[in-house]
Amino acid sequence: MKNNIIEYKGYYGSVDYSAEDDVLFGSVIGISGLISYEGKSIDELKADFEEAVDSYLEMCEADGVEPEKYYKGAISIRLDPELHRQAAIAAHSNHETLNEFIKGCIWKGVSSARE
Repeated sequence: MKNNIIEYKGYYGSVDYSAEDDVLFGSVIGISGLISYEGKSIDELKADFEEAVDSYLEMCEADGVEPEKYYKGAISIRLDPELHRQAAIAAHSNHETLNEFIKGCIWKGVSSARE
């Protein structure tokens, strides 16, 4: 992962900087609710991130709600019809299902992003 991502208890958060406020800030990635945090230093940001995740998990437990599992392995995407057609043709040419072809493209993109 790139340096602008932090992790705690299986939750991932963004790291951004506001020059206007001179503060680091972020939000938990991949869940429907907004869980945000901030800090003047990396250590403060990490501590607030961990506190935010812990608070979210405590709230879920108190409410009897299962914490959101944000990466279930299924996504829905919308494509331009021409891109959809071209992807289906490419998948068929590679003797793959469209799903296998798209997974391969995503793996390539993830690998490139890590470099």
